[in-house]
Amino acid sequence: MTHADTFEGGIFDVDGVLVDSPHEKAWRESLRELMQPEWRDIRDRTGWTPEALTSRVYQEELSGKPRLSGAQAALAYFDIPDDEEGTRAAEYADRKQAMVVRLIEAGDFTPFPDALRFIIAVKDAGIRTATASSSTNTKLILRRIRLDTFASEHHISSPSVRPGLTLLDFIDADVSGRDLAYGKPHPQIFLTAAHELQVKPENSFVVEDAAAGIEAAKASGMSAIGVARADDADLLARANADIVVTTLDDVDVAALADGRLATRHG
Repeated sequence: MTHADTFEGGIFDVDGVLVDSPHEKAWRESLRELMQPEWRDIRDRTGWTPEALTSRVYQEELSGKPRLSGAQAALAYFDIPDDEEGTRAAEYADRKQAMVVRLIEAGDFTPFPDALRFIIAVKDAGIRTATASSSTNTKLILRRIRLDTFASEHHISSPSVRPGLTLLDFIDADVSGRDLAYGKPHPQIFLTAAHELQVKPENSFVVEDAAAGIEAAKASGMSAIGVARADDADLLARANADIVVTTLDDVDVAALADGRLATRHG
């Protein structure tokens, strides 16, 4: 896709894009905890098994959604009954949140090196950056990632990286975990990010690993880069990502100055 002007804003999802975070693990293990001792009286009437919440199910049903919506989607997918008040969904969402905080505080997450290289290159190209995730745990993760250490270890010389800089300090805006009226695939979170960056949606691109996020980006009038880290390039392509890559090292950063999304080899 080509724009009349250059890109002015780059908006990044966090889990699965910038960081291999423990959200998927927390969704899987917290449901396992609930189904085996506490909800075992209904277990045989559901489609759940200990191996059933696969990475594919996570990407298609839960990834990118606000916590309660994700819990509701998982219960519906596995035919786990809930009451009118949504008690089970709320209990699952709370259990997952407590677990993911414990995992993050224990350091159970890994930044993707290609994503850190890319976001530094984007900032060095004069493009403002934001993070936009449904997770309320984003700041907890981003403030633990030292970009100055990463740049030094990977021999990256960047005018945007100064001593002591964390990834949270590096970005220009973070709209993650906001109490918004709508979650992805609604475009509200990305439109909010563009507003806070003071850039037009049509002059912005989004980096996402989930189909719901790509759909939200396109609904906002933004361009979209799909990052297929879970063998799900077909899902991202069907959601109408402008380009799909397996590593952000393959994105042509120079093309961004012309308002284009392109791969280095395509």
